[in-house]
Amino acid sequence: MAKATSLDSFGAILSGLAKRLGLETRLLELRLQHHWHDIIGEPIASHTWPAQIRFKKLYLVVHNSVWLQQLTFLKPTLLAKVRDAAGTELIGEIVLRVGEIPSPRSVPAAASPDGNLSEVQMDPDTASHTTGIQDLDIRERFTRVISRYPSR
Repeated sequence: MAKATSLDSFGAILSGLAKRLGLETRLLELRLQHHWHDIIGEPIASHTWPAQIRFKKLYLVVHNSVWLQQLTFLKPTLLAKVRDAAGTELIGEIVLRVGEIPSPRSVPAAASPDGNLSEVQMDPDTASHTTGIQDLDIRERFTRVISRYPSR
């Protein structure tokens, strides 16, 4: 009979895979775009857009030159907020440029009408496997999937 071993968390597996494939920066870029309004807040988020991350620089598209001038003074604050949200040192500088801000995309609805994890019976083992997943929507969906199957 095989000896039972502890499982690696799904978040740890995805994180390691993203790092090995060189996708860590791209995934951070997409996460910033998806949660930009929550990270930066209004009114700055409605006049800026995180276009891309290249060579540890976050390129922000700014609505006009007036906003560009104002945000030049706020770069340290913006950088601190982005680093707190990212949880890593993948961004070392912010570069501002004037351009067109994309229109907000609709976010797909969560599986639960109230979007609450309280309905899911989460045992401590399940929680330990999902704590590394930073995206709340993915964490919730993964928790729902693995909570359907009894632990062995």
